[in-house]
Amino acid sequence: MFNKLAALATGRRKLVLVLSLLFCVVAGGLGASVNSELSAGGYDVPGAQSTQANDILSKRFGTGEPNLVLLVTTPKGVDEADTVRNGTELTNKLAAESGVQEAVSYWTLGQAPSLRGEKADSALVLAHLKGNEDEVGKHLDKIRPHFKDGYQGLKVQFGGRAEAYREMNEQTQKDLMLAESLVLPILLILLVFIFRGVIAALLPLALGVVAIIGTLAVLRLLVEVADVSVFAMNLTTGLGLGLGIDYSLFVVSRYREELGKGATVNDAIATSLRTAGRTVLYSAITVALSLSALLLFPMYFLRSFAYAGIAVVAFAALSALVLLPALLAAIGLRINKWSWKRKKTKPVESGFWHRLAILVMRRPVPMATAVIAVLLLLGSPFLGIKLNLADERTLPADAEAHRVSTVLTHDYSAREMEPLLVVADKSGAPRSRTADIDAYAKRLSGLKNVSRVDGLTGSYTDGRKIAPASVFNQRYAAKDGTWLSVIPSVGSYSDEGQDLVRDVRTAKAPFDVKVAGTAPAFRDTMDSLTGRMPYSLLLIAVSTFILLFLLTGSVLMPVKAIVLNLLSLTATFGAMVWIFQEGHLQWLTGDFTLTGGIVATTPIMLFCVAFGLSMDYEVFLLSRIKEEYDATGDNTRSVAWGLERTGGLVTAAAVLVALVFLSFLVSGITYMKLLGLGLALAVLMDATLVRGVLVPAFMRLAGRFNWWAPAPLARLHQRIGLKEGDGAPADVPGSAAAQDTDQSGQRTGTGH
Repeated sequence: MFNKLAALATGRRKLVLVLSLLFCVVAGGLGASVNSELSAGGYDVPGAQSTQANDILSKRFGTGEPNLVLLVTTPKGVDEADTVRNGTELTNKLAAESGVQEAVSYWTLGQAPSLRGEKADSALVLAHLKGNEDEVGKHLDKIRPHFKDGYQGLKVQFGGRAEAYREMNEQTQKDLMLAESLVLPILLILLVFIFRGVIAALLPLALGVVAIIGTLAVLRLLVEVADVSVFAMNLTTGLGLGLGIDYSLFVVSRYREELGKGATVNDAIATSLRTAGRTVLYSAITVALSLSALLLFPMYFLRSFAYAGIAVVAFAALSALVLLPALLAAIGLRINKWSWKRKKTKPVESGFWHRLAILVMRRPVPMATAVIAVLLLLGSPFLGIKLNLADERTLPADAEAHRVSTVLTHDYSAREMEPLLVVADKSGAPRSRTADIDAYAKRLSGLKNVSRVDGLTGSYTDGRKIAPASVFNQRYAAKDGTWLSVIPSVGSYSDEGQDLVRDVRTAKAPFDVKVAGTAPAFRDTMDSLTGRMPYSLLLIAVSTFILLFLLTGSVLMPVKAIVLNLLSLTATFGAMVWIFQEGHLQWLTGDFTLTGGIVATTPIMLFCVAFGLSMDYEVFLLSRIKEEYDATGDNTRSVAWGLERTGGLVTAAAVLVALVFLSFLVSGITYMKLLGLGLALAVLMDATLVRGVLVPAFMRLAGRFNWWAPAPLARLHQRIGLKEGDGAPADVPGSAAAQDTDQSGQRTGTGH
């Protein structure tokens, strides 16, 4: 296959380049509008009880959990006669807007105290916009111009989930433009220094851009058949640039090295594809397999990262194996134009990574113990992790939805925006059963941490009725059913809030019920995540084991790789909690609002992406060590040589990839900051402490058992394994990895 790719690149390079350019034009035009088609939500679990209850509320009762709140303020006071009249008109006008199923307020609900601020200078209008998240956003876009400048002297501010998602979409687009404008010039400068030349440095960026363009086109097609999160754009940019740099770094370095040995352009391309190109392919498979685990989760927020990630990996690998060789064939010997003198090669034994490997292998137990202790210590804050879902607080503090949320937290005692909505399932609660509804409402209002219960028969607190039914209570009834609103006094994500979900769902009811709301949705999300997580981890472990077994023929190497990759992530997950939950180092990461927890989907997303990137580097290193061991049979020598020939290049690639992900810190969305910093830490930890210390220490202790496999598996590997003779990666090239032969026959390397 790789010989055919080389022949295509050298013999049909003009055709490849023209088709690639045509692809970029078409894909670029197709993907240019993808931003406007993406959604900011995706945390709800399809088919969960809370989701079913929301559907019943919307279709049968024309209502649902308030997803839009208007914070109305006036210096006159909310009970002044003009304010009451204007507030009522505002509520009725909002209710008449297209897409609004229901709108109620302090003034239309009998001046309910919980809907008035403590200083009586503000009150709430609560509305439910119908449709899915995309439809809600379109409705809001039409509504905002009618009220954003206020109403009859009343100041109006928008909040709630609908407004938060709208602002997240806008913020993401701004963040991407800012991150790209900052990171691209820095990347180019670093690539020039790493490649010691201008033309070679431009190629990785070109591949990254092609991978991004292709992925945007895929996402644009996907939105026609599935929901896709807007945050997939961030991963598309970060992973596209990162993998484009990664893969081209190895192929271009190998190509330049072959030219330096006197090879022709065609031979240099062929050798580069057979060696570095083959390793790129297997590395891409490992990353794609790790990302595919996100497809097992039902929330489209997580699935969107799999869509984008797998597409990026595919386009990056395809570009490295097809487009890049054609570019090299067109550039030829000019690859070194505008370059300066490269470092003189030195004996491999004098290289930094070789010396480090030897040092570690002389004292493997204390060296490994020290690094493991450091990683576990850095990871210890993860034991105190608390989880929640994304809300207005993940936005910048000056965002309108965030400001409204802050006012609600400080000036309003009840959680009016986070009710538990108890809806009769099917048609089990006819209106004639008012006595049953009354008794059930009293029972719910007596539960711990319930502020108030509203229903068809009135309002209730502490197990007793506090207000009789009025015309406003008719909203809780349909022709053959009813629903109740349970206002909690505790946060939805707190332990008390989750206990309340359990109590409401298990409370004796006179009819079958389903419970919706923020707290129940969080409970359903956590149940879904914990239920699917074992299968996700199993998929990653099994696929990684199989691929590394085919590469090495060993059963120990895949297990070692999985364990060490997990260790490399401990520091990342500890930092995630220490910084973004406990609030340390905000001066470094940029200001954000502490929510007391981490968005529940973020650790899973971070794990799958980081694990895939770590395995990417594992394949490069193991392929080189295996080649040396097959040639010499000397375990210590093969580890030291393999690390020397890959260490410098892998570290350079890791620094560049980390820089790309660190650009996420400019994001105004808290969990995108977390994702960027987490991935950067994971890549750097893996490329330094794990590859530099733990890998040589482990392989020194395992000795010849590194390459052991039971006889049946050994025979299987002989038949289907990725061996040197039939295509195993023969070399991992580059300025830090290349070896040469001097006039005396001594093997030499660059000696990073």
